[in-house]
Amino acid sequence: MIHFVLLISRQGKVRLTKWYSPYSQKERTKVIRELSGVILTRGPKLCNFVEWKGYKVVYKRYASLYFCMCIDQEDNELEVLEIIHHYVEILDRYFGSVCELDLIFNFHKAYYILDELLIAGELQEPSKKTVARLISAQ
Repeated sequence: MIHFVLLISRQGKVRLTKWYSPYSQKERTKVIRELSGVILTRGPKLCNFVEWKGYKVVYKRYASLYFCMCIDQEDNELEVLEIIHHYVEILDRYFGSVCELDLIFNFHKAYYILDELLIAGELQEPSKKTVARLISAQ
């Protein structure tokens, strides 16, 4: 299960968050601060998986954004990397070539696309065409 999704810029600014497990506002702030520090300081040649507080954090950098997902220890990291890539491909298809500004000014669409893709921390719709059709119908 995916516990949360974070999109963080290279400067450490949070561009999108989605929480699928209950965290208080104080805990969320602490999680974001800790993971931003861990992920942003890692070298580009290091593995995209981080062990963190009994969970695994899977992240991938696209342009100036880090897409991060926190999963259970027993979940498959490669599957989550594919989910991240799938989300980025759908964003690219919708926005043209997605950039950080697209997510800043059209954050509601980015959330809508994520909601079409994931429900309760699980992949809902694996088809890019179906998600694109649902988004264009919106």
